[in-house]
Amino acid sequence: MDTTGEVIAANMILHNFVQATFMLAGIISLFASLLDWDWFFTADNARFLVKRLGRNGARWVYGAIGAIFIAAAIYFYYRIDSLK
Repeated sequence: MDTTGEVIAANMILHNFVQATFMLAGIISLFASLLDWDWFFTADNARFLVKRLGRNGARWVYGAIGAIFIAAAIYFYYRIDSLK
């Protein structure tokens, strides 16, 4: 049987992994938009937005998505930290 502490520790590991994933995705997206990384905007997934919005429009969208992901990671870090 798992104790409550073991379950909470397992949940925190999962939470930290998801949080780190959001932070990493946000940083990559934000830097790609700021530095206009060609490899990022010629990828299949990004080409959809580039076709619809143009390169600069796609950069703005990915910059906003990156900022939102980073903000979400920071928010959940402090939210969970205050619950301990």
